[in-house]
Amino acid sequence: MAADTLGVGEDRIIMDPEAQDLIQDAITRSTIRGLAGMGGIKVAPVKGVSRGRARVKHSKGKSRKQGSFTGPYTSRNPRKDAWMKKVRALRWRLKVARERNEIGKDVYKRLYRQVKGGQVRDVKHLAELMKEARR
Repeated sequence: MAADTLGVGEDRIIMDPEAQDLIQDAITRSTIRGLAGMGGIKVAPVKGVSRGRARVKHSKGKSRKQGSFTGPYTSRNPRKDAWMKKVRALRWRLKVARERNEIGKDVYKRLYRQVKGGQVRDVKHLAELMKEARR
C-alpha cells in the first residue's frame, strides 16, 4: 500500500526498522503519508544507466564515425529531405528576386516550373538562368 500511495514501485520502498511498530499500525493512506513525511518510510532514488563511460569516449573524440553507421546514407539523410531543402532554397531565391523586381512575373513563373521539374541544379544555376532571362 505504501508503494501505491507514494506512486512508486514496491522495490523502491525503504522502511526504517526503528519505526517498525508505527508501520505495522498504519492502516490508512494518510498514516502512510505521515510516516513518509517523518522518515519512517522512504523512497529509494531511481537507478539509471550511467553516462560516465559515454562522456569519457566523447571527450576523447571517439564519436560515431564511418564504420559505426548502420544503413545507407540515404536512409539516414533521405533523398526527399535533400530535395525539399534544395527546392525551398530555390523558391525562396525566386521570391526575393521577384519582390526586388529583378525578374518579371512571366520569368518567375517559368523558372518556378523549372525548379519544380528538377531542371535547376542549385542556387548558382538559378542565378545564371535569371541573368539570361534579364537579357
